[in-house]
Amino acid sequence: MEQRVRLEIDGPIATITNDNVGKHNAFDDAMDLRLFEILGELKDNPDVRVVVWRGEGRSWSSGRDVSAIGVPYTAEEHAALMRRGHDGIQQLWELEAPVIVAIQGWAIGGSFQRALMCDIRVAAEDARFMLPELGHGVIPDSGGMGVLYEMCGHGLVSDLVLTGRRLSADEALRYGIVSRVVPNDELDATVREMAETIAAAPPLAVSLARRVIGGLARPDIASSMADERTFQTRLNQERA
Repeated sequence: MEQRVRLEIDGPIATITNDNVGKHNAFDDAMDLRLFEILGELKDNPDVRVVVWRGEGRSWSSGRDVSAIGVPYTAEEHAALMRRGHDGIQQLWELEAPVIVAIQGWAIGGSFQRALMCDIRVAAEDARFMLPELGHGVIPDSGGMGVLYEMCGHGLVSDLVLTGRRLSADEALRYGIVSRVVPNDELDATVREMAETIAAAPPLAVSLARRVIGGLARPDIASSMADERTFQTRLNQERA
């Protein structure tokens, strides 16, 4: 069992923990697989009313393990890889429970985008956000561009994607990417309190409110992710 992504369930609150501390919680294929398994388990667990997604150590997640970026695949292999990744993370949309992400340190690349696919993001004061994919000859491909466009508009998403610049916690709050910024030593407690508040509300009302909010943007985000699959596969073939 992959232990670098853990699931703990405490009554109505589930906690996913990234635990690859030596690499700032960078994800590799095995961690991806376990994450997608966990989301499948949560999807089938009606007793879970809210999910907290956090990270051990100094960072929430520094993105994809850089040794796995830019590896050439055949068109068929790449299409299958992209489909697995999108199907896996889009399980977030199928959960009845909202997902709160507690972000400290780095949230980079695909991991930043996965956080954007969740319901609420809370940042510690030292949180930093980046989309550096273009520097590796690829594009962001986990839905984050579509979410950022819905949140912040054309200008900011273009700046982040095309220049790869770092976004601070305060900037992220100003743009609505995170809803709160708290001291690092208060991050887990703040998110736990939020989770307990949500868990205490009538679950059907929470679920239906989440569906209304999600329905406002998800069709366009799903469409942008389909474009990501097509264009990322094209880039992969250019490198082959």
